[in-house]
Amino acid sequence: MSEQKPAPETGDADKTAASAEAEALATADAEIGVDGFGAERARLEGEISNLKDKYLRAFAEAENVRRRADKEISDAKTYGVASFARDMLNVADDLARALAAVDDEAKAAAEGSLKSLLEGIELTERGFLNTLERHGIRKIEPRGEKFDPNLHQAIFEVPDPSVPTGTVVEVVQAGYKIGERMLRPAMVGVARGGPKPGSGEAAPAEGAGGSA
Repeated sequence: MSEQKPAPETGDADKTAASAEAEALATADAEIGVDGFGAERARLEGEISNLKDKYLRAFAEAENVRRRADKEISDAKTYGVASFARDMLNVADDLARALAAVDDEAKAAAEGSLKSLLEGIELTERGFLNTLERHGIRKIEPRGEKFDPNLHQAIFEVPDPSVPTGTVVEVVQAGYKIGERMLRPAMVGVARGGPKPGSGEAAPAEGAGGSA
């Protein structure tokens, strides 16, 4: 009598079919999911780029605001005392006029209390100017320089052929700058009648000319 093989169980066949179907569905989902992920990734990358651009713009604007604020603070420190400094220049002018009232010969011959007074005024003027410089206020003494309308105010001309026309030959009132700004222009007298500035022409010597 031959031996019969057992027939496959129905449950195993069902499991095999279900597994094949699940694998097919998973493959389909995976294919669909790759396309969906690519689209989502592209969308997110676009948002990231947009947000990055907005961040950089906001950062640049904040940096500009900070720089403007720093400059305004710096200018306030430097130029905030301009009005007060301009009034204090009257003190410097008075000290300079007091010293100019005594000629060099009289200063050299001064003795006793007069000499002490003159020395005291000179020390006071130097100390006052040093104090102004510590606060960014510099004196302009343009004698011998070329006239500059940004720094000087010409109030008269002096006939002088020995120097180029437009040279400052006399300072009536000293000028002052505060930081990089003009606080008060120097009041000056300028030469005329000499060679043009930069011409290189030599000025005629006094008494020159005539026949040999």
